[in-house]
Amino acid sequence: MGLNAKGYSERNEKRILDAFNRGLLKEFPNPDRVGCPGSHLLERIASREMPLSEADKWLNHLGSCGPCYSEFLQFRAAHRTRRMQTMVAIAASILLVVGLASWAVVRHQKQQSIVAQTAVLDLRNRSLSRGGESNPVEPPLEVSREVKHLSVYLPLGSAEGPYEMRIATTAGGAVIATTADASLKHGVTSIEVVVDLSSASSGQYVFQFRRPNSEWNSYALLLR
Repeated sequence: MGLNAKGYSERNEKRILDAFNRGLLKEFPNPDRVGCPGSHLLERIASREMPLSEADKWLNHLGSCGPCYSEFLQFRAAHRTRRMQTMVAIAASILLVVGLASWAVVRHQKQQSIVAQTAVLDLRNRSLSRGGESNPVEPPLEVSREVKHLSVYLPLGSAEGPYEMRIATTAGGAVIATTADASLKHGVTSIEVVVDLSSASSGQYVFQFRRPNSEWNSYALLLR
């Protein structure tokens, strides 16, 4: 157990306990508690709050007083219980802090993953190019093949409601095709769609959208 701030060691504590045991074995009841140090001092000895040099002068009495021994045992049990509760509380606090830190790291990583898998196709300032051909003057839209979610900002003035969308090869073959409803939020008409581009090769494609039974609006798209 080692020396503590008050000078107690395992050997010193054994010395005190031996004195108490002698008192118990000799069966000194001391009903009038003559010469007893009092509960406060016994509690300080039991909890090691009293320096050994101060407790030493009480050992002769404690070695011949059964009630002091019994009271000491009660104080020592209560002290050990409090110490154990404190250790448990500290351990629980450490586990809580570690748990919260781990949760924050996982949550941050998850948010980063969601952000990395989300792409925005902003068509608001792009010209409408009807038919299967995109406007060759405008730079292509760019999307990672790892993207799982597309937010498409439709050109200004686009109506809410159902739309057809697809990503096609330059030869016209559809890689993905889906339908979704556009909604107006904060002055922007947008469509949210879930996509899986993992099977597509990197390269040049065409992103297209249209109202049902209308012509396609086409934009050059680069899959990375």
